Amino acid sequence: MSDILIHPTYFPNIAHFSAMVQADSVTFEWDDNFQKQTYRNRCYVYGANGKLSLNIPVIHTQKDRQKYRTVQIQNAEKWQSNHWKSLESAYRTSPYFEFYEDELKFLFETPADNLYDFNLLCIETICDCLQIDLQTHKSETYVKDPKDKADYRFLVNAKQEKHIPFNSYIQVFADKHGFIGNLSILDLLFNEGPNSINYLESQTIAI
Repeated sequence: MSDILIHPTYFPNIAHFSAMVQADSVTFEWDDNFQKQTYRNRCYVYGANGKLSLNIPVIHTQKDRQKYRTVQIQNAEKWQSNHWKSLESAYRTSPYFEFYEDELKFLFETPADNLYDFNLLCIETICDCLQIDLQTHKSETYVKDPKDKADYRFLVNAKQEKHIPFNSYIQVFADKHGFIGNLSILDLLFNEGPNSINYLESQTIAI
């Protein structure tokens, strides 16, 4: 896989991260409009009761259209503290939570204002955890049908998600609810640790 075009999302899911890891270079879409109910401001993890959504509250403007890169985070709800508590509850007993805890916790303790920039920081932090060196760029203008890049922007859609048969791995609550695929990269990281790289490289993400 050569250069791909993709959205930076909140702790990207397995499909999203697999596409990035398998690419020679990654171009992040920088000039699109923000859309609700996408992975731009949400991710899914595996909680005690099954699939759990973690949503970043954002400030909506009065305009019909708003550039994704300009979206500001609504911090009145203390969402960072709530998200971290949810992750602790879900993954404290996983094999690698304590191993990566210190590298990730600052993301939930340091105030974040811009959604786009925060998502990039989350991706960068995961790459640091896995010692992955992604070659990344930002797009200059919005192009509906890019000719020079594989277009993986469809992976941002949370409601119209393509079914991808992911290989199973051990999950904390699998004995209760079975294997749940395509969760946030955090689920893979806490359960598989350094082996996450091999897993991501072995998955098939077709356009």
